[in-house]
Amino acid sequence: MAMGRPKAQLVLRPEQREQLEGLASSRSLPAELVSRARIILLGASGKTNMQIARQLGLTNATVGKWRRRLLEQDVSGLHDELRPGRPRPISDERVAQLVRKTLETKPKGVTHWSIRQIAAETRVSKSTVDRIWQAFGLEPHRQKHFKLSTDPFFVEKVRDIVGLYLNPPENAVVLCVDEKSQIQALERTQPMLPMGLGYVEGVTDDYRRPGTTTLFAALDTAKGQVFTQCRQRHRHQEYLGFLREIEKNVPETLDVHLIADNYATHKHPRVRRWFAQRPRFHMHFTPTYAS
Repeated sequence: MAMGRPKAQLVLRPEQREQLEGLASSRSLPAELVSRARIILLGASGKTNMQIARQLGLTNATVGKWRRRLLEQDVSGLHDELRPGRPRPISDERVAQLVRKTLETKPKGVTHWSIRQIAAETRVSKSTVDRIWQAFGLEPHRQKHFKLSTDPFFVEKVRDIVGLYLNPPENAVVLCVDEKSQIQALERTQPMLPMGLGYVEGVTDDYRRPGTTTLFAALDTAKGQVFTQCRQRHRHQEYLGFLREIEKNVPETLDVHLIADNYATHKHPRVRRWFAQRPRFHMHFTPTYAS
């Protein structure tokens, strides 16, 4: 029986295989590129073009084309080549000017550039501005908040707390403690209407404000259990009351490691005295200005 020309053996370098496996498992890349990566990986496993074509529902010619492209141009050869078309209507210099204007200036009287405003200012179409902003990841309307810690023992405290999470001590419970103050206690002016067949739960759009409350909470990081208590204020007196509640609910045979921030209430002299009298309680404070 006549035999075709022997195919060049596909031997992948480790970095090639890593790139191809990433392409083949992607859910966001074009389907054609994912299919080409799978062709190469199957070929490297020793399968023939006919076997690969049958498995992936392709033609032998298609499989052979991408095997050759890989051998000739490496992994980059699997991407589609640039095709000739209409030249870009905006030059690189104008793109750079638009990007610099977005980053370095602000419009008069407002807080940030909008697509419409900067398009009018630079005489570039709104659709072009939108494409350029997306290409460079520019979002003038958004802000991301940050805070740099000035704690001289930042590293030591981070290691201490992360160590508690990753390797908690035996015969102990680790609790993250915090309080949320000024929670509005709202009460609807009329009773709620329960959900029924064909209609959703109904509540009135107006309400009364009986006041505010403070929620104390302690999260057991191992079990996901939360100890809670609501109090009218969040002074050291209320914090001590919450600590006594924790003491009652944690078995006496277990040590208690509490992680808390640097709020003054947590370091009040009476609170420190309470901890000094209970050696099974251990406090771990987060770094200053840290979450």
